[in-house]
Amino acid sequence: MPLFYYTAVSQAGQRKSGAQEAKDNSELAKALREEGFILTSAKIVEQQKTARSSFRKILEAFRIFGGVPLVEKMLFSRHLSVMIKAGFSLNKALQVLILQTKNRRFVKVITEIEQDVRKGTAFGDALAKYPDIFSDLFVNMVKVGEASGNIEGNLKLLAVQMKKDHDLRSGIKSAMMYPAVILIAMLAIGTGMMIFVVPNLISVFEELNAELPFATRMVIFISKFLSAQWWLVILVLVFLIIGFRLILRTKEGIRMLDNMILKMPIFGNISKEINSARMARTLSSLIESGVSIVKALEVSAGTLTNSLFSESLILASKEVQKGQPLSQSLAASPNLFLPIVTQMIQVGEETGTLGEITKRLAEFYEEEVANVTKGLSTIIEPILMVIIGAAVGFFAISMIQPMYSMMNSI
Repeated sequence: MPLFYYTAVSQAGQRKSGAQEAKDNSELAKALREEGFILTSAKIVEQQKTARSSFRKILEAFRIFGGVPLVEKMLFSRHLSVMIKAGFSLNKALQVLILQTKNRRFVKVITEIEQDVRKGTAFGDALAKYPDIFSDLFVNMVKVGEASGNIEGNLKLLAVQMKKDHDLRSGIKSAMMYPAVILIAMLAIGTGMMIFVVPNLISVFEELNAELPFATRMVIFISKFLSAQWWLVILVLVFLIIGFRLILRTKEGIRMLDNMILKMPIFGNISKEINSARMARTLSSLIESGVSIVKALEVSAGTLTNSLFSESLILASKEVQKGQPLSQSLAASPNLFLPIVTQMIQVGEETGTLGEITKRLAEFYEEEVANVTKGLSTIIEPILMVIIGAAVGFFAISMIQPMYSMMNSI
């Protein structure tokens, strides 16, 4: 059924607007009459008649983070900021965004927020009802913007924050795409060789009753096991995946994985730079919007991808609350925060320009991450080539060596 954005009025003159699914205008009008309202206008927000749109609805139903991509929220913040600055009331701006937004879940959420705001609920409080969509960072910056009368400025800062976050994620995904495809292809080809090619060679070896070297016996064992016990392999993989996911639901499991990542040769440095960039960017946005440093640290901790960094910021917020400078609090974790971070923050504290300094620090690390991710494929490619070459060489030798032995014995 199509989704309508409608306006209606009661006999007492009370106006109502929102989004609702209905077969057509008549069914929508009937539903509103039962609520005591008369339909005055209706516009289809999204028509769902094609298989493609139905499939998109299914995908959105299973999509994480409430089915609202980061890009949608970025555009929401940017457009809302522009319209408020242009003189639109908050309600009118939200109504325009309802018509422009394509994501069905987001349309319903914005509609409910607009209705809450029209009833007198503060915008920040209305957003806080949807924690799966709007983060603590988003809600706190909006609340501070409402209190200071600079909501359009804070929404613009949020849009910039999400744009930078999106760029970081996109860079990492792009860098990891090539290695991931190569590894998957290598595993698929290797499995296919073990199941379909090696069994044919096994029959040849058995007919000739040849003495096989250890490498060949190992390949034959793996081939027979995969061919006969393929269901067991799949079952073990499923259990491993489920077990891994269950472990990652525990605080100890997440902490253990994050600690392992930080100790990895290449990815450890990338993780540090990503978390430093995100911390600095979030702190900068919150401080510039008027949030206290203690609250900014607490909110920033929730935006980081590594639990060790988050724990460090929470501890730092407690120390800052006691009167200790932020630079000293962060310096207590030298394995996480490099000297450049603590030194620049110290300069910001001494000069009273912490917001500007953290912004420059964020730009520095964002550029570093962008440069590293661009060259990540170049770094990983030779490593993958060595692994693939070793695997192919081992397989070739294990299959060819018995044949040479048989030829020499003839």
